[in-house]
Amino acid sequence: MIFFALCACGLKFAVVMKGMVIYMKILSKFNKKDLWTIPNILCYVRLALIPVFVTMYIRAEEPGEYLQAALIVVASGLTDFLDGFIARNMNMVTELGKLIDPLADKLTQASLIFVLVLKIRWMFLLLILFVVMQLFMLIAGIAMLKKGKKLDGAKWFGKISTTVFYVTMIFLVAMPRLNTRVTNLLMFICGIFLFLSFVLYVREYVYMYREISDEDGISEVV
Repeated sequence: MIFFALCACGLKFAVVMKGMVIYMKILSKFNKKDLWTIPNILCYVRLALIPVFVTMYIRAEEPGEYLQAALIVVASGLTDFLDGFIARNMNMVTELGKLIDPLADKLTQASLIFVLVLKIRWMFLLLILFVVMQLFMLIAGIAMLKKGKKLDGAKWFGKISTTVFYVTMIFLVAMPRLNTRVTNLLMFICGIFLFLSFVLYVREYVYMYREISDEDGISEVV
């Protein structure tokens, strides 16, 4: 189980590093003032909470300690809500924020699912689905960026899937002694939502690819 988790994470790491090279080239073009906007500072806080959560969960032994780890995830979710709310309503949306906000989200999700793999028997199946989905999103996103296109923010089905994911993970983190059937049911429900979101995102990228192909075909005719 741990072997599969490590292989999946290793594969994702290789692709992430390629994406990070592109990200760093983009980051070099940002205004320094963008670094210290309130929404972006909240993103930094969210990133800083990841090792705090991982350490607390791995070291947890008593029910209260698991609950404390879950509260860190809840706090992370609150910063996620606040940075988006402030950015939209106080005109603080920046290109940097558009990059680091989803990055913080994905790293938080990855940390949640990875630590749970260590303690829940079938969680590695959910990890594989998560990694495959994120690899596709990363590779497709990079491919579209090279062609001057990008997905216009998170879609409604992605937001629903993410909400279900966080609720499920928080329950599993906070209550490690849940009945096995309940745990498996929660993972199954989460997996269904992740899979449906994956399929719908694949469809979105297929549409984008067809639009690019059509535009290229028209330009060649002209």
